[in-house]
Amino acid sequence: MSANVDQNNRPDYDQVLQDIADYVLTYRIDSQDALDTARNCLMDTLGCGLLALRFPECTKHLGPMVEGTVVPFGARVPGTSFRLDPVKAAWDIGCIVRWLDYNDTWLAAEWGHPSDNLGGILAVADHLSQKRIANGEAPLTLRAVLEAMIMAHEIQGVIALENSFNRVGLDHVLLVKVASTAVTAKLMGANREQLLAALSHAFVDGQALRTYRHAPNAGSRKSWAAGDASSRGVRLADIAMRGEMGIPGVLSAPQWGFYDVLFSHTNKDLALKPQDKRGFSLSQPYGTYVMENVLFKISFPAEFHAQTACEAAVTLHPLVKDRLQEIERIVITTHESAIRIISKVGQLANAADRDHCLQYMTAVPLAFGNLVAEQYEDEFHAAHPIIDELRDKMVIVEDPRYSREYLEADKRSIANAVQVFFKDGSSTEQVAVEYPIGHRRRRVEGIPLLEDKFKANLATRFTAQRSAEIFALCKDQARLEATPVNRFVDLFVI
Repeated sequence: MSANVDQNNRPDYDQVLQDIADYVLTYRIDSQDALDTARNCLMDTLGCGLLALRFPECTKHLGPMVEGTVVPFGARVPGTSFRLDPVKAAWDIGCIVRWLDYNDTWLAAEWGHPSDNLGGILAVADHLSQKRIANGEAPLTLRAVLEAMIMAHEIQGVIALENSFNRVGLDHVLLVKVASTAVTAKLMGANREQLLAALSHAFVDGQALRTYRHAPNAGSRKSWAAGDASSRGVRLADIAMRGEMGIPGVLSAPQWGFYDVLFSHTNKDLALKPQDKRGFSLSQPYGTYVMENVLFKISFPAEFHAQTACEAAVTLHPLVKDRLQEIERIVITTHESAIRIISKVGQLANAADRDHCLQYMTAVPLAFGNLVAEQYEDEFHAAHPIIDELRDKMVIVEDPRYSREYLEADKRSIANAVQVFFKDGSSTEQVAVEYPIGHRRRRVEGIPLLEDKFKANLATRFTAQRSAEIFALCKDQARLEATPVNRFVDLFVI
């Protein structure tokens, strides 16, 4: 036989896909910690979406592709009157959730925002619940939504633990697409073969490049990329449910598979482990670990690597607010990932550029005592030249311990320290914050503030009575879990 003839022996599905499918279809969630955290995550994620509706650059993307479209049993977009097909609804929900960079975060070899998957989860669950009721069947409940959130968090987060997509130029929303595909296919009633087929298509898709997150091309696509990914997951799940065949060797096929085309590491400077050269490294089985340990953005709508720098800057604000013109230099001691991802100098072109700049996110609370979404906008930046003056005086220093403990499983710190030096030779103390208030180690301190954040976000769209009704329901774990999804979403319709 000629050596140039391909052997057409169809393989089994790659084990990575089988493990995800078996987890989604068979794992029983009984962790009360995970369910309670998922409830808080649901509140926070929806609140972030409601707040984003104040920004026209976000809302211009929302609504049907064809104005006036009527969709029977259409999924609703919280905080609006839109009723859309589940694919576009997933896009819209994911867009508003991610727009302000204020929802939860997972940091590991790869980072991301697992609650981005709520776009697909809520859109599909709302549509299916309405359709079931019309057919005389029981609707899905919020328990199904919380379980889907836990599983989506786990899929995205566990794969992210030891597999760095950013180091090969791919964006973390790839994992949103994979996780959304898996859990929305389950919600649709997929069997194992259908779920495997859907997952294979999520990997065979072209994947987003990270260039829109980095200087000099940072821009607003990073604010809707996750909604796009979750929406694509819904579409791929639907395609599989219609009987479309899968691609079993999508990851491992020589030359043509995901590993060889998009995940082969050729840069010797990356210093990757041998097992990372081809294929994923998965260090633990899927369970509920990620939801239990997820990071909440409580105080600041800021890229998470800067959260502790913002906290430190707020602490220093009273000591420097009247001496801003006397500052000689500002030293930010940080970790390697922050330097690689969000440290930048030079002109910042737009709000998306600013909320991914460590120096900007530290300068604003130093000067003003807080950091809110409006302070990234062009008008605010132009009106306060002191921000760029402070940025120009900043020195970024890596602390090897910070970099090391960022990756250690029993710590997962996100440390930053800030110290201000004045022209007269005096200085402030170095203020170090190693764990942000949204970290699991600070849950007791953080959750009341997370609830306050949710109440404030509700108040941007709803009356006091409606806001109180929603908050009371979300605080009651048992009642929330038993609530039909369509009735829950009814509360968020304008």
